[in-house]
Amino acid sequence: MATALDKPGQTAIPSAAELIERARAMIPTLRARATETTAKRRIPDETIAEMQDAGFFRILQPRRWGGYEMHPNVFFEVQKLLAEGCMSTGWVYGVVGGHPYELALFHDQAQQEVWAEDDTMLVSSSYQPVGKVEHADGGFYLSGRWGFSSGSEHCGWVLLGAVVPPAKEGDAPDMRTFLLPRKDYAIEDAWHVFGLQGTGSQDIVVDRAFVPDYRTHRAVDGFMCQNPGQAENDAPLYRLPWAQLFVRLVSTAALGGARAAARGAVDIMKTRISTNTGKASKADPLLQNAIARAWAEIDEMETVLARNFDAMIALAEAGEDIPMDKRTLYRFQSATVVRRCADLADTLMPLLGGRAIYNSSPVVQPWLDLHAARAHVANDPNNFAPDLTGGLIGEPPSFMFL
Repeated sequence: MATALDKPGQTAIPSAAELIERARAMIPTLRARATETTAKRRIPDETIAEMQDAGFFRILQPRRWGGYEMHPNVFFEVQKLLAEGCMSTGWVYGVVGGHPYELALFHDQAQQEVWAEDDTMLVSSSYQPVGKVEHADGGFYLSGRWGFSSGSEHCGWVLLGAVVPPAKEGDAPDMRTFLLPRKDYAIEDAWHVFGLQGTGSQDIVVDRAFVPDYRTHRAVDGFMCQNPGQAENDAPLYRLPWAQLFVRLVSTAALGGARAAARGAVDIMKTRISTNTGKASKADPLLQNAIARAWAEIDEMETVLARNFDAMIALAEAGEDIPMDKRTLYRFQSATVVRRCADLADTLMPLLGGRAIYNSSPVVQPWLDLHAARAHVANDPNNFAPDLTGGLIGEPPSFMFL
């Protein structure tokens, strides 16, 4: 797929294979920068610049804004490879690189404000519904503090979650995402954690900023796949439920992290001989089985998740809705990924002896990162099992995040 972009002066769109190969080629560089990334608690500027130059942030961006409008599985393949080099980098890419998709669902005026002068503009987020919202003429006043805004220091805009109180008594509250420019919020250093340190997931503070209505996105519109931005961005890609994409943005990095842990275990196994027993790790059947299990389960998860997006894109291209039983299943499957990957790393660690516990070990940082990723609400399958099992007995979904 090497067609010209719609914008004059732009170069041809790279193929999916080219983008994936560019990501694979970055793994050694990301691995070499991982210690610096962890120590500084943010992705290095040069890494962000290299991902921009490689075109990674354009994969889900509309073509009318210089993007590639590619199949989400291309995006996830790139994310997994980046995470294999450095899971913090893969995490930030997943979150920040996925926001062009949601921005494409906003009213066109919001897209104009973000991309008209600079279509490389990056956007961070925190979807915690913790903001205080006041109704105002033409929009809302927003205040509050949000945590976990990954990659925020590299971004010029932010997406923030909040519940809009009913304008009239008896009306239902309205969950929305609010889009704010950098001048309307402060970034405060609060990211001191044991894993995913390099994501720079700082706090966002807003002091009664005005947000026009067109710079908000209603959760119900994303759920119903009836978003204002689809008037201009009418490709089948943008007819998917936004939540189905979002949950994969925060689970897919774990597959790269788990693969890095498994490769690290293989590297240790090749040469390790116990100083106490004199036995070679490569002859240890328990370690062999743990590595084989990790390799096989990672492949199984990748295969299922890729199948799910192939199925959803096929339905979107056919103009058909995605059945709710599939949405609840796909949602649950994504939610299990991080915990399964962390469990695989847990199984490897005690079988690798003392060499595995040093900070220089190729297993330690992925192990820590995987456990940190478990904390995200979207990576807790217990939140989403009731909708899947409820559907099996004919009950409607209770949670809109599907």
